[in-house]
Amino acid sequence: MKIVLMGVAGCGKSSVGVALGAALSLPYRDGDDLHPSANIDKMSRGEALSDADRWPWLALVGQALRGPGILGCSALKRAYRELIDREAGGGVVFVHLSGSRAVIEARMRARTGHFMPPALLDSQFATLELPVPDERAVVVDIDQPLEAVVAEIVLKLQSLELAAGGSPPDPEIDHS
Repeated sequence: MKIVLMGVAGCGKSSVGVALGAALSLPYRDGDDLHPSANIDKMSRGEALSDADRWPWLALVGQALRGPGILGCSALKRAYRELIDREAGGGVVFVHLSGSRAVIEARMRARTGHFMPPALLDSQFATLELPVPDERAVVVDIDQPLEAVVAEIVLKLQSLELAAGGSPPDPEIDHS
């Protein structure tokens, strides 16, 4: 499986990615690690990225998914998701980690050591194009414990794979 955990900054892509990777025995990679330093510098200054800033980064994100794995990437616009899927060779499933602005802002304010300031949250929500039914995507509400988020993702991925005629992922999740 090729999975992109998508959503605005602060929605939990990294935390969910590590936990989901463990549950599905798939490697997790943070898309932030693929940003050029110019993009990180720009966001650190509180400046939103333009599409011109994002396109080369999104191509790298897709290329990083040429094999099975999970990658955290905002993938805010449909065009971004389409590029990622093309660069990955197709078959990418997007998992939208969805939450209210209040929940996400609280999480952003609580975290330390990240380059993305809460001041850019409004630009993230303004850019976000929600996945539509013809995209290979599932939506999960993040306002629940991490274990519940991961369990819900696994169930939705199983349903998506079965609907497509494929084999479901075989998770070994500890629900205790």
